[in-house]
Amino acid sequence: MSAVSPASGRVDAVRRFNRFYTRQIGLLGKGYLDSPFTLSQVRVLYEVAARTQPTAAEIAKALALDAGYLSRVLAGFRKRGFLERTASDRDARQSHLSLTAKGRVAFGNLESRSKAGVSKMIERLSAAEGDRLAAAMAAIEGLLGERAEPKVPYVLRTHQPGDMGWVIHRHAVLYAEEYGFDERFEALVARIAAQFIEKFDARRERCWIAEREGAIVGSVMLVKQSDLAKQSNKVAKLRLLLVEPSARGLGIGSRLVDECVRFARQAGYRRITLWTQSALEAARHIYRKAGFRVVKREPHRSFGHELVGETWELEL
Repeated sequence: MSAVSPASGRVDAVRRFNRFYTRQIGLLGKGYLDSPFTLSQVRVLYEVAARTQPTAAEIAKALALDAGYLSRVLAGFRKRGFLERTASDRDARQSHLSLTAKGRVAFGNLESRSKAGVSKMIERLSAAEGDRLAAAMAAIEGLLGERAEPKVPYVLRTHQPGDMGWVIHRHAVLYAEEYGFDERFEALVARIAAQFIEKFDARRERCWIAEREGAIVGSVMLVKQSDLAKQSNKVAKLRLLLVEPSARGLGIGSRLVDECVRFARQAGYRRITLWTQSALEAARHIYRKAGFRVVKREPHRSFGHELVGETWELEL
């Protein structure tokens, strides 16, 4: 009798886990989450909802789907009134996809069912067991996911003790060097950072720190809009976007803003707003690229200069 190889045992273990987990999350039923859609169709709907006006090619690449199959799925969603297409300004051969109001309702229902299903599945676990489960799933994702070299040599993480000091210091130094802002700008940043720490809501707010070769090279925050009390649960504010000169050109600024948009959607916000200055061309380019639009301009004197403040918004 030949011995069972270690590799064979690992294969059996993975297959056993696959059978267990597909049963746990209800993939063996006729429709995913008791809906008329397959898992693949729901994943396509999610990608359209989570991205900012993606093209069909982007979705096909993200999900590794056959173009012909994806085209049929998208056609089915359009027939149901879930999708709308907008011609690309840059390439007439491509169209950008977005959900209609009907599509957002359908997606919202699926998201609610998915969250409720997972909550029910893990409700019997203790906090420590829940952490073990999340860590195990992260390990599986890390081991089996793509291992291609990242296109940009940086990582993003959430804030840690000491990071707010860096955010305040680098904003003060760079805005003084590049725009001539005086110490009153540093005071503003310090107030924003202090308020973030003192009133931090982990479910609805986030700070991302970009690191490159062990050094911090960028930051951004997404917080609840505090001056619209009745709408604060629907409106988020993007604040303190910064990328070090040594790390510009790597796409870090765009990635930080994309993370804000993705998190805002997951947290249930309906709009993101931000305040910037007309002189900050690089930041304005990033906001425009992400889909933000200027809704208000107002001249003011601040930080030792005559400026034009701009309010930008993105509907989610």
